[in-house]
Amino acid sequence: MVAFMFSFMMRELTNCHFTFFLCICLLLLLSPCWGQRSSPDPERPSCNGCDLRLSCDCSHKGFTRVPMVTDHALTLDLSLNNISVVTDDDLTGHMQLRALSLHGNKLAVIHQSAFDSLWSLENLDLSDNQLTALNPKWFSELGALQQLNLLNNPYSCVGSAPVFEGLVRLRRLAFGGPALKKLKRGALSGVTQLDELTVHANNLTRYESGALAYVWPLGHVSLSLHGPFLTNTALASAVLRDVSYPETPIILEDLHLIGNQSVQPLREAAKKRLRHITFRNLSISDEATVNLLKVFDGVPLTSLSVDGVTLTGEGRWEAASLTDQKSIDEFFLRNAVVLDVFKFVSFLQLKFLLQYPRKVSVINAKVFVMPCPTSGLLVNLQYLDMSDNLLTDMTLSETLCDGNSPLKDLRVLNISGNALKSVSMMSRLVAKLHKLTHVDISRNSYTSMPQSCSWPSTLRYLNISGAKLTSITSCLPASLEVLDLSSNDLRDFTVALPALRELHLSGNKFQRLPSGILFPNLQTLTIQSNTLNMFGRSDLQSYKRIQNLQAGQNKFVCSCDFVAFLQSGIKDGDVHLTDEEDSYICDSPLYLQGKSVGQVHLSVVVCHRVLFVSVSCGVALCVWVLVCVLLWRLHAIWYLKMMWAWLRAKHSSRRRRRLRDGEDSEPLLSFDAFVSYSERDASWVETYLVPELEESRETDEGAANHRTARPLTLCLHKRDFLPGQWIVDNIMSAIERSRRTVFILSENFVQSDWCRYELDFSHFWLFDGDAGGEPAILILLEPLSKDDIPKRFCKLRKLMSSTTYLEWPQEEDRREEFWRSLRNALRGEGEEDD
Repeated sequence: MVAFMFSFMMRELTNCHFTFFLCICLLLLLSPCWGQRSSPDPERPSCNGCDLRLSCDCSHKGFTRVPMVTDHALTLDLSLNNISVVTDDDLTGHMQLRALSLHGNKLAVIHQSAFDSLWSLENLDLSDNQLTALNPKWFSELGALQQLNLLNNPYSCVGSAPVFEGLVRLRRLAFGGPALKKLKRGALSGVTQLDELTVHANNLTRYESGALAYVWPLGHVSLSLHGPFLTNTALASAVLRDVSYPETPIILEDLHLIGNQSVQPLREAAKKRLRHITFRNLSISDEATVNLLKVFDGVPLTSLSVDGVTLTGEGRWEAASLTDQKSIDEFFLRNAVVLDVFKFVSFLQLKFLLQYPRKVSVINAKVFVMPCPTSGLLVNLQYLDMSDNLLTDMTLSETLCDGNSPLKDLRVLNISGNALKSVSMMSRLVAKLHKLTHVDISRNSYTSMPQSCSWPSTLRYLNISGAKLTSITSCLPASLEVLDLSSNDLRDFTVALPALRELHLSGNKFQRLPSGILFPNLQTLTIQSNTLNMFGRSDLQSYKRIQNLQAGQNKFVCSCDFVAFLQSGIKDGDVHLTDEEDSYICDSPLYLQGKSVGQVHLSVVVCHRVLFVSVSCGVALCVWVLVCVLLWRLHAIWYLKMMWAWLRAKHSSRRRRRLRDGEDSEPLLSFDAFVSYSERDASWVETYLVPELEESRETDEGAANHRTARPLTLCLHKRDFLPGQWIVDNIMSAIERSRRTVFILSENFVQSDWCRYELDFSHFWLFDGDAGGEPAILILLEPLSKDDIPKRFCKLRKLMSSTTYLEWPQEEDRREEFWRSLRNALRGEGEEDD
C-alpha cells in the first residue's frame, strides 16, 4: 500500500517538485543524526573554569587531553597543559567558539577535521607546541579566522602546500621558529591582506623570492633574521625586499650588526623609501652604526626606534654626521648598554640626529648630561623623554640652558627616574617654556617644596609621584588640570587648585579625604593605599563635580554609617567607584577584619545602640512595672516575706527542740489551744471565751452522780507571750505548745494588720508537713464566707471549704450547744461533755 501511494505521488509531481520532495526526504533522514551528539567519553576530563561570560580558563591544569566544557563557550584557554593530541571529536559541537588557545602544550598530532566544527572561530593559538608539519586541512573550514599564531613549532618548511589558502579574513599571522629552514613561494598564498605579520626565521637557509610578497596591504611586519643577516645577506635582502613598503612599519629583532656587509640587507628597505623602522635586541658596532645611517642617508625615514641595544664599539661615529637625516620626526632609544664603558666616548657624536625631530625619547641609556641645544639643535622639539637616566639638578640646568632654553615649542617634558632634588630649580628651568603643558618629574629625590614657584601658565599636567614629599605648598601652579602626587609621605592637602580635574593621591598617609572646596572642578580622585578610615556622603558632597573615585586598599573602620553609605548610598549617587569592590576591606573592628565591606551585615544592636538601649530600657521598665503589678496582685512579696519568716522561725524552733531534748525539761504541750484573734474582738474573748473554757463547771447539775468538767488552758498573746522576745518566736513557741489553734474570724480579724500577720505565719506552721499539728478550729463571730478571706491565704480558704467551722449564735438559747461543741473539739478523745 505504501509503495502504491509513493508511485502515485511520483507520477503526479513535476521535475521541480520531484527534486524538492527528494530534498525534504533527505533532510528528514538526516535530522536524527543532527540531533544526536556523540556520547560523552568517560575517560575525558572535564573543566569547570567557565564564568558567566562563557569564557573558560582551563590553563595550567595538567590536562593530557582536551577537556569537556560547555557547548556554549565563547573562549577556551587550554594553554600550558600537557595535551599531545587533538582528535576529530574533541571540539565537536563548539560552533559558537570565538577564541581557542592551545599555546604551550605538547601538541604533536591534530586530526585533519579537528577544527571543522569551529565555524565561528576568530582567534587560534597553536604556538610553542611540537607540530612538525602544517596541514592545510586544519584551516579549511575556518573561514572566520582573523588571528593565527603558529610560532615556535618544529616544522622546517612553510609553503609546500597552500596552508592559509582559505583564510580570506585573516588579519594577524605569526609563524616560524628555531626549526624553520625554508620559505617557499606559496607561503602566504590565499591571504589577501594583513594588519600584522610576524616571522621568526633566525635559522632560515632557503627563501624563494616572492614568498612573502603576496599580501597587500600589509600592516606591521616583525622579522627575526639573526642568522641570515650574519651569514646570508642575499637571503635577508630578499625577505626585506618582499615586505618593505613606504607606509609599512618594520620591526627587526635579534640582529647582530658587525660591519658593512651585515647592514647591506637594509638597502632593500631604503630603496622602498621605508618610513618606519624599529630595532629590538640589537647588537651593533661603531662601523655598523655609521653604515646603517649611511644606508638611510636621504631616505624619508620619519621614525627610528631602537629598543634594547648593546653597543660593542667606542662611540666613534664622526663619519655619520655627514648623512642627511632631516626627515626623522621621531627618535626613540631605550635600554642602551655600553659593552666597554671605559673606552666609550659619549653619545654626543649622534647629536645631529636630534636636530630636526619633534619627538625624542632617550630612556634608560645612562645619560647624565645633554648639552644646551644651540646652533639649531632640537629647534623643532615638542616631546622630550629622558626618563630613567642619571640627570642631576646641575646637569639638567645645562640641558635646559639654565632657564633660557631655546626649546620654545616644547610641550611635553619627562625626566622621571633621575636624581633631581630641587623642585624650585625645576620650576625655574621651565618657567620660560610658554608652550609646556605636561611635566613628569616623578621618581626623583624631592623631599620638600618651596612656598612659591614660577611655572609656565600653560602647564596642565604635573606628575611628582614616587618622591619623598611630606607637605604641599602654594608652589603648585593654579593652572593644573591633572596632578599626580602618588607614593609620597603626604598627610593633608590644603592648596586650592580651581582648574584641577584629576587628583591622584594613592600611596600616601591621608587619614581623610581632602576638602572638596579646594577643587570645585575635580572629576576624578584616587586615594588608594593610604590610612583612610572612612568617608561619607558629607565628604563627597563638598566635591561638586566628582564622578570617579578610587579609595580602596585603606584601613577602613567599618562603622554602620560607612558600611551603609558604601553599600547603598554611593551606588545610588553620581560617584562611580572605579576600583574593584574587593579592594574595600575592613580593618576594624577586629571581628570584621579582612572582610569585604560589601559583604558586611551589621545588626541593629551595633548600628543603633542609643536607640536600642533606650528601647531596651523602656521595655525593661514596662516589664518591671508589669512584674511588680503582677507580683502585687499575686501577693508574691507577701509569700516571700512569710517564707523567710517561716524559715527563720522554723530554724529557731528546731534549736529550741534540741535544747529541750537535751535538758529533759517540761513537756512540749502546755496549752489546749492557741487563740488567734483581733484586738477589736478581745472583749468577746475575755468576756465569753476565756471564762467559759478556763473555769470548771459541772456537766450534769442536780444529778446525784454529777461530774465536774476539766478546765481548758488557753494561750493568749496578751497574757502568755514572753516580753522582749521576737514576735515570730513567741508565735512559734505558742503554736508548738498548743494542741489546737483557734481562729476567731471576723471582719476585724481580716482587716487587722497584726492579726493578718499572725494568721499569715500561723498558716505556714499549721500546714507544714513536719509540724504534726491538729487541724485548726475556726470560729465565726459574724457571718463570713471564704471569699472574704484574702486570696493569699489559699490554705485557710481551702480549710473553710473542707472543715466544719463554728458560728457564734446570736440567740442565747443556742450558745450552750456552741460551747459544748467547742469543748469537745478542744479536748482529747474520751473527754467530751456528756
